[in-house]
Amino acid sequence: MDPDLLDSLRALMASPVAALGTLRGGAPFVSMVPVAPAEGGYFIHLSGLAAHTRDLRTDNRMSLLFMAPLSPDADPLALPRVTLQGEAQELDRPSSEYDQAAKVYLARFPQAEQTLGLGDFAFFLLRPSSGRLVAGFGRALSLGVHELLQGLPH
Repeated sequence: MDPDLLDSLRALMASPVAALGTLRGGAPFVSMVPVAPAEGGYFIHLSGLAAHTRDLRTDNRMSLLFMAPLSPDADPLALPRVTLQGEAQELDRPSSEYDQAAKVYLARFPQAEQTLGLGDFAFFLLRPSSGRLVAGFGRALSLGVHELLQGLPH
């Protein structure tokens, strides 16, 4: 991948928030989630009361959208963004994976400590398998898992 495109991808994928797309009864549903980087994907921490949690437990296919901020004079069609598609895996509690997710998540979002003790919250590992990077107007390319792993924050 071109070094400039890789830099753009890394900057987008380093964002602490993303739009999460799930399927509800076969129809798309989108919400905002905080994300913490994990090996091969992202951790999210969700309440069992949330619609997107129920969606992922029913159908684990998901999509994440990361976007650059829109400046007042910018063309929205040229807004850099990356869409990831993949699957979500709910982490068992208790487990070493769950403990690792909590450690990484709290390092990024210390204010989430109060929700870690709530019994209805769960960690999911989102593993992207494909994506689409738009680096500006007319500058788009499809991404495989290899390129996406290069873009993940370390």
